[in-house]
Amino acid sequence: MHTYEIKHPVIQHKINLLRQSTTKSLYFRYIAHELSMLLCYEALRHLPTQNKKIDHWQGQLSVKQIKTPLPSFCPILRAGLGMLEGALQVLPNAPVSMIGMKRDEKTAKAHCYYFNPCPDIENRTVVLLDPMLATASTMVLSIDKLKKHGCKDFIIVSFLCAPEGIATLNHHHPEIDLYTASIDSHLDENSFIIPGLGDAGDRLFNT
Repeated sequence: MHTYEIKHPVIQHKINLLRQSTTKSLYFRYIAHELSMLLCYEALRHLPTQNKKIDHWQGQLSVKQIKTPLPSFCPILRAGLGMLEGALQVLPNAPVSMIGMKRDEKTAKAHCYYFNPCPDIENRTVVLLDPMLATASTMVLSIDKLKKHGCKDFIIVSFLCAPEGIATLNHHHPEIDLYTASIDSHLDENSFIIPGLGDAGDRLFNT
């Protein structure tokens, strides 16, 4: 598995604004939007292109454009919704798929309660959006479900990751590319990322 920890100073500045306990929900959502856009820009740098002729002021011109079909952004509900608007700033015409996952706070295991893939998703690169990769149980289950649906190519974009989650993901799906702003220290006894930033979903939606 290829893991890319993006050390750009602007990205590092924004992830550490999210870590601040004094960052209120409205500002947290705004920064999450910006950070998602920047991380997705990095994550999509290797998308294949194709030659296309366009109408140009001097006639027809042969140019490079992203090869179709476009990737599908797939936020993992609920926290992944906070990343979707930023992702769509990078590729506004990309179709959106949805996966709803709920993690049991006692066992840290996840179960799927909602799945709505875009048409033809099996022929697209799926860009999974989830702010936190902790145990990776949610992400592994999401990829398992998408693979059963016929999907083959995946990119993960996450604000923060724990080394334990990366190891689990690498064990189950070693072909995946992961882009993150930070690989944090470890998981605590309750499977929370340390130092982390708290519960991303609660902070995004003020709950």
